[in-house]
Amino acid sequence: MDSGTREWRVEMSQEWDVLGPFPIHAREQHFLSPAFPLDLSKNIDLTCTYPSAYADGGYVSWSKASSDEQGGLEVSHPNIRWEQLRATEGWAALQHHNVLRTYLTIYPPDSKQERTVADPRLCVECLQGAYFSILPGDETTWTTHVPEWYMGNVYALERAPVQFVSLPMSPCRAEATRYQVVLCAPYEIRLFGDPQSYNSAHPILSINFTISIDTLPSLGTSPYLATPVLHAPAHDIIPDFIYGRPFSPTLGIGLRNVDFFRKTKSTSGWWTVVSAAIPPCAGLELSLCNLVTAIRLAPTQTHVLTLEFQPDSGLIPTNVTELPVDITISPFHDEFACGDVDEQRIFRVNVPIRHISMWTSFSFTAIRATYNLGFSNPTIFLVLPPRYPNKEGEGGLKEPILALHGAGVDIINQTFWADSLPRQDRAWVIIPSGRTSWVIHIPGLDWHGPSAIDAFAAVTALHDILRTEFVDWVYPRDTKLIVMGHSNGGQGAWYIASRWPDKVKAVVAAAGYIKSQAYVPWTMSRFSHFIDPALRAILETSLLPDDNDLFLSNLAHTPVLAIHGGSDDNVPPWHTREAVSVLREWNPDADVMYHEEPGQPHWWLEVLKSSCVQAFLDRVYCSSYGASKTKCRQFTLTVAVPAESGSMGGWRVHALEVPGRLGRLEVCEDDEGGVNVKASNISVVSLDLSKASVSRLVINNQSIAHASADAGTIWLEQDTHRNPTSWKAVDSYVHNFQQPYGRAQAILNTDGIIDIVIPSLHHSSELSAALRIIHNLRTYHLLDARIFSTHEVGGSLTCGGNMIVIGCADSLFVKDLLRCNQSDWSYEGAWVLSDKKFDNPTSGLIFLVKRTSNAANTMLFLQSSDPGGLERALRLFPIRTGVLVPDWLVVDGRVDRIGAGGAEAAGVWGSASRSNNGKW
Repeated sequence: MDSGTREWRVEMSQEWDVLGPFPIHAREQHFLSPAFPLDLSKNIDLTCTYPSAYADGGYVSWSKASSDEQGGLEVSHPNIRWEQLRATEGWAALQHHNVLRTYLTIYPPDSKQERTVADPRLCVECLQGAYFSILPGDETTWTTHVPEWYMGNVYALERAPVQFVSLPMSPCRAEATRYQVVLCAPYEIRLFGDPQSYNSAHPILSINFTISIDTLPSLGTSPYLATPVLHAPAHDIIPDFIYGRPFSPTLGIGLRNVDFFRKTKSTSGWWTVVSAAIPPCAGLELSLCNLVTAIRLAPTQTHVLTLEFQPDSGLIPTNVTELPVDITISPFHDEFACGDVDEQRIFRVNVPIRHISMWTSFSFTAIRATYNLGFSNPTIFLVLPPRYPNKEGEGGLKEPILALHGAGVDIINQTFWADSLPRQDRAWVIIPSGRTSWVIHIPGLDWHGPSAIDAFAAVTALHDILRTEFVDWVYPRDTKLIVMGHSNGGQGAWYIASRWPDKVKAVVAAAGYIKSQAYVPWTMSRFSHFIDPALRAILETSLLPDDNDLFLSNLAHTPVLAIHGGSDDNVPPWHTREAVSVLREWNPDADVMYHEEPGQPHWWLEVLKSSCVQAFLDRVYCSSYGASKTKCRQFTLTVAVPAESGSMGGWRVHALEVPGRLGRLEVCEDDEGGVNVKASNISVVSLDLSKASVSRLVINNQSIAHASADAGTIWLEQDTHRNPTSWKAVDSYVHNFQQPYGRAQAILNTDGIIDIVIPSLHHSSELSAALRIIHNLRTYHLLDARIFSTHEVGGSLTCGGNMIVIGCADSLFVKDLLRCNQSDWSYEGAWVLSDKKFDNPTSGLIFLVKRTSNAANTMLFLQSSDPGGLERALRLFPIRTGVLVPDWLVVDGRVDRIGAGGAEAAGVWGSASRSNNGKW
């Protein structure tokens, strides 16, 4: 509760009404209404009962739970016979959904002057809850009110931005106003664990939910806040300093716009960062490069300002522990920046810096390094230096180890992960962040997609750092890697190595799960009781690229050490045993070792720092090992999304015949340099001749005349004009041959800032959706975004990196965008795809535009027929893995009750030049 009679105050009841449990799978709340089974257009009746397969008699009723003074809340259902359920359904039966309700009261200030300012804004922290919404206290207004659902900090991520929430209706200025809070609270095994691990007979859901007032200070005679933009130090990206110089050139400064939307015309609460500089008065010989472009911050937005140190800067004394940076901001008026110097503000940020000593053969500190992925995406990672430099005649540096952390590990503030990794004599150990500590299965992407991009980019970034400042320690830019990981990082090691086999020399995978659906099965999902099998097959193509077991053919000729604790109660040992078994099925003579440590749990300190691991590393690092290894003469490359897959033996798949299905390339080489290839569900491939020599080439029993080795690369495509099974060589790669997507998650594969286009910058449901996406991108992926109106982008078809378009359906901008990309979608009063009109009044649409140009950007549309449909589309935005969203998906109000079974239509795009789309 906030105190003080001159300010708005809020009180939240500590008593919660609880309804549950209901069967659900781990990501089903993205389809179902977060309030399921309630209909929030009607009053809540605490005497009603609701069907649930978990309860004796088949129905559950409301119960009570109480939070403590700090907002801590535990929810459990000891009356449910959980042991009986898990006896047949295992962990799947423990996953369940609850909906909670409580009240909050807003009290106006005593001062009449304070009552006239803008409505108070709530500051909400929702830890380990999925979604929440603030509703009017008067339930009779719910018939016309559309709840806005805010995503909680499901995994209690340590550097999540502040969640600002607007009230659904203005509070009374004369007396207290009551509101309701509705909270979606699923129990997830990966988050809360098996109840037996915390000695409980039943699952216990632990949530922390707090609300405070973020009050607008008095403006006096000024139209602006004194400090509308604040430093957000938890979001800083700062490299270590060695010898008084930054180890890497990129600096990120976290900023938060705390300004408010106002009803005046003078300002809208938007601010632009104009410049940033180290002031001369600091007396430092360090300087910053000019901003590449001005950065605009929306009200409530948290953003990391990307800066670069000047390469010729001087040294910083070791007694200097803070770096002053003066940041100039300017207000943004009605969709144009203000250039009036009188309206600009300058505020100072003091950035803490850490000086560390140069490493030696016997002492070192894990080094914090940074890089800029794209023009505005500063990223931090750690490195462990080798003991010895790259000296001629002494063996030289070996391939780096890419060490992938497990879920919930903060590599910057927790030292145990770096301490548990084996430092090498002549190899760097690179520890990427994966963007967040949970790397986007749990809040993010499990070292898949963007997390994998981050991992590879860290390797390149370290090479660039070393070649300028530490030349004796540099490795080749195109180096192969040894990929190592534990738990979610062990799963990530399987993933990265099997999707980019030519980049990987060896794998050390500890305690990784084989795929999410095997970790916690979907047997208790609600949608499975309603969904058409064909629709389910289309939706589940969005999971196909993540299923590691299906891609183990790509590791059949790579050295692998697989490790697991025999008593692991987090990831059962059978996952690794099965992965090894599948690998040996592809190659009975595979160089794979399985080491199971009897009695050990999920984690033990020596899991990767053991004699077993070091002996494996020494063997693959041995110079004679690679030279004497027999060349692989026969292999199978498996691919699901060509754009997210690399080459194997120089062969790379660029397009599939039918999207959403696996493509396989079986390659067999003979003693005379002849190559026989069998391509299944593949339409375009290439061969890098620097990695393989070919004297004769046969593909699907057809001899191919190809260019000489001087060409560097052979390109092959199906000659569909002659025969669907015929192949031909082509002179060069055509971009639109490639199947670029496969799932909506592709919008996150970006090396720069994401642009969000909405109808206008004034308050609207589209702006609210954009602000929530911005918050979720920063929370779960440490990605930044910026908001534009259609008026600003005008005729331009791109304004930066990837683009999200919310609404704007009847704008000229959208019409031009669809026309120029030859999209199958059109808007004719309702959205139309291939003559099918989607005009259901509750529809929400999410679709990628199938690009046809060489532009690198990806475009995702969130569209709807009403505000409720927009909320449904917004919940489907691919923040986390495991959400069934292929290239395009249309849902309506039925999904609120039956989940994915209520989808109207779904599909995946084929190659741009081919009419081979898959849809339902």
